[in-house]
Amino acid sequence: FNPHGNDDLSVDDAGSGSGGGDGRADKNSASDVIRSKLKDIYAEEPEALHELEEAAAKPTGRSKHQQFMYELGTSGKDLAAIQTEWHKYYESLSDREKHKVWQEFYDSQSELTEKPGRGPAPDSPHALAKHKHRVVKGASRDGGTKDIQQSIRDKVSAGGKLQARHHLQSLLFGLGMGAIVVFIFLFGFFNEVFIAPFIQPSRTEAATPIIVSNTNVAPTSKPEVIIPKINVEIPVDYTQTSTNEAIIEDALDNGVVHYPYTAVPGQNGNAAFFGHSSNNIFNQGKYKFAFVLLHNLVKGDTFYLTSKGKVYVYKVIIRKVVEPTEVGVLGPVPGQTATATLITCDPPGTSLKRLIVVGQQISPDPTGNAKATATAAAESTAEPVALPGNGPTLWGRFISTTVGKAIVGGVLLAACLMILRWLNRPAGR
Repeated sequence: FNPHGNDDLSVDDAGSGSGGGDGRADKNSASDVIRSKLKDIYAEEPEALHELEEAAAKPTGRSKHQQFMYELGTSGKDLAAIQTEWHKYYESLSDREKHKVWQEFYDSQSELTEKPGRGPAPDSPHALAKHKHRVVKGASRDGGTKDIQQSIRDKVSAGGKLQARHHLQSLLFGLGMGAIVVFIFLFGFFNEVFIAPFIQPSRTEAATPIIVSNTNVAPTSKPEVIIPKINVEIPVDYTQTSTNEAIIEDALDNGVVHYPYTAVPGQNGNAAFFGHSSNNIFNQGKYKFAFVLLHNLVKGDTFYLTSKGKVYVYKVIIRKVVEPTEVGVLGPVPGQTATATLITCDPPGTSLKRLIVVGQQISPDPTGNAKATATAAAESTAEPVALPGNGPTLWGRFISTTVGKAIVGGVLLAACLMILRWLNRPAGR
């Protein structure tokens, strides 16, 4: 049953039948029911998209409704505006005119069904509107994705109007931002290498003395190492009893550390002391750069150790770089009665090698020193196989954690996927 058939939307009131007025009343009621149903049917107009197709399919002989849609379609308005104006136009029509609109719609659908190859010109206004409608709503399963991708590419490339200089500017901007990110990353994890050459330990300490003889140095309440040439005055920790490298490295955050089984000032033998040359500025500890300038000492320079109310003066006789495994530098120095050896990592900011500076005790006279004795704790500790270093860097500590490993693994995986996608990209893109 076609509710929009070729009826004239009326019922003959003069029809035959008995009952006179009662018959007319029944017929009028039936007409009202039919009109009500038709009104409900005609309440919603055909889609504007179909009307555009219908108008374009008839280059001549258009009805007034089709002509209205054709002019609306060629006005340059988008589909939403066309739909709105078409709705207003349709609402203003009488029921008879609405009936004609629907009849034209059914006729056009029949023609399209009989001739499936027939369609609107690709460059017609309604075809353009249909294209926009399909792109927005994804109506075409085969072409919708491609249309959306093409639309995005057109927006990104400004409709193909970008010139070579625009692409160059984008490239330079991307490289610049990437360089900034890389610099921040490298500085955050490896700043000990970047800033170590500019560090001057104790520079902010007030009135650090430039010492020329032991008479200028008074023993302090806490033991210290004093190196006038490089402006160092740092406390020394004599309390360590373990040669465990991790323990020694942790203790370096609090100053210079005396190595347990070596001699102490005032004893014959070699007293060994470790200090940081560099450490990450984001790590804890006040003495990250204690011995960063130790390489500036040369033979003949002096340094001082204060211990138990006395000041001991040492003159540099040896300066050299050794491998971390050369633990022999901790032992007595051949031909010397009493020495002190300052040890740090080299180059600063790394733990590749060790810089050692050996000083010969010149004051007080070492002939009055006591004989070196090893503590019980040191005697029970195995001799070390390597000289302590700066300890793990911030990067090393980060990568050793579960979170750090997960983050680095995620970044590497993302980088590999991007590279693979770039290598497998279609030719010409």
